[in-house]
Amino acid sequence: MNEEMAPRSFSIKLWPPSANTRQVIIDRMTKNLSTETFFSKKYRLFSKEEAHREAVSIEEAGFKAADELSMKEPDGDGSSAVQFYAKETSRLMIATLKRGPTEAPEVEIETTREVETEVKREMEMETDAVLVENGTRREGAVFDISGGKRAFIEADEARELLSPLGQTSNWYTKIVFSNRSFGTEAARVAGPILESIKNQLLDVDLSDFVAGRPEEEALEVMRIFSLALEGSVLRYLNLSDNAMGEKGVRAFEALLSSQKELEELYLMNDGISEEAAKALSELIPSTDKFKVLHFHNNMTGDEGAVAISEVVKKSPLLENFRCSSTRVGAEGGIALAEALGACVNMKKLDLRDNLFGVEAGLALSKTITKLTSLKEIYLSYLNLEDEGTKEIVNALKSAVPGLEVLEMAGNEITAAAAPVVVALLAATQNLKKLGLSENEFKDEGAIVIAKALEGQTSLKELDLSSNLIERAGARALANAVVNKEGFELLNINGNAISDEGLDEVKEILKGSDVLGPLDENDVDLLDEENIEGEEGEERDEGDLESKLGNLNVESED
Repeated sequence: MNEEMAPRSFSIKLWPPSANTRQVIIDRMTKNLSTETFFSKKYRLFSKEEAHREAVSIEEAGFKAADELSMKEPDGDGSSAVQFYAKETSRLMIATLKRGPTEAPEVEIETTREVETEVKREMEMETDAVLVENGTRREGAVFDISGGKRAFIEADEARELLSPLGQTSNWYTKIVFSNRSFGTEAARVAGPILESIKNQLLDVDLSDFVAGRPEEEALEVMRIFSLALEGSVLRYLNLSDNAMGEKGVRAFEALLSSQKELEELYLMNDGISEEAAKALSELIPSTDKFKVLHFHNNMTGDEGAVAISEVVKKSPLLENFRCSSTRVGAEGGIALAEALGACVNMKKLDLRDNLFGVEAGLALSKTITKLTSLKEIYLSYLNLEDEGTKEIVNALKSAVPGLEVLEMAGNEITAAAAPVVVALLAATQNLKKLGLSENEFKDEGAIVIAKALEGQTSLKELDLSSNLIERAGARALANAVVNKEGFELLNINGNAISDEGLDEVKEILKGSDVLGPLDENDVDLLDEENIEGEEGEERDEGDLESKLGNLNVESED
């Protein structure tokens, strides 16, 4: 799978410091001015209120001066601004110490050089990559070499490229190595450097970092990085786009098994097979820290999903789970659904493009009643049909009042399920986006939903594209949204609307920008019998009522 690689430029910026870093410096100066420390042996203490005011003034003046310097060097990496910031803030700190509290008389100052050295030492500590205050590590700078074209990287370039990480005063807490393909020799250069800074790292992105390498070399690179980072205390780890498979997962054993504080893990497009999923389940330690877990676009299958469900069960704080496009069928879907029942903090759930079927859909509907914090749920292309759809939507209606996004495209949903959608719209006044494309609502379902929109105030986007909707349904939807405040997008593309119907819709929404494109509309989508049954172009508003005649628009509990 060799891919063309080309050299590219990269940019690393050390300036400006984060808001957290600036606040830490202010807090430290406040403490030095107001409490019994090294400085109180030589200077009079300030009150806490005055010390804080002075510290804020000193930091703002130092930052402003350093920022002006950085603007004069737009092509630099910001290191000179960082050094000037520390020096200038130290100078102002000394001046303030010499002056003393504003209420007190002046006294003679001794050992100025000694104090200045101490202030600079404190400043350097606070601008280091790892800042610790009350036991909490704070964010520092980002070291990112991912921009531009993909490129191979060998030993000499790695040595030069990664040299900032080897500096003793670096303040990096996040590294991004994606989009650069490391060979074995480059990895051997990177390994000791990463090992030297692993204790300060919070976020590590190694996505797509062995592209185009032979399998054995790629695995060796993974092992080198894994051993170098073993024992780090990360909160974020991205290993996506590395075609890992089981061998790759086990190559990262040292790193994965040592992560007991990890909050986010991304393993997308990684060839996570059944065996690889089982390896992950073995290697990922039991932790209640996980908040984000993504397995998009893998070949996990049912047995793999069962293994992943074990990881989910151990993650009660999970808020964002994605297991989309992973070839999971009914058995794996049921296992995942049951495991998700423990994740009562779930806010975003994405299970799109799997083979769940009705049975797994029913299992998921029972779990949804426990996920009362859900904001977004993506259930497109799961073969849910009307039966599974009705149960899931009713569960959302009764248990998830704060739902904002629902997508259920491509589930063979017909007009028979429209009443439960109506009930959801009535009960969920936070819903902003409803995606129902590539189903079979036809005019009957579209008209029912259109009538429900009259009392719905929060919806901003509605997607009923590719639903065999004709002139009557399209007209009803256009009339429903034309005066709806805050509404942004009506997508009815890919339907079977006649030319006259298109003209009517455009006239209704004239002067509005809510109508999506109509370039894929095709009146011939319906077979000839259905077209004749609708009496061609002679339909009028009376058609709307006739189409509603046999539909019950109440909730189907």
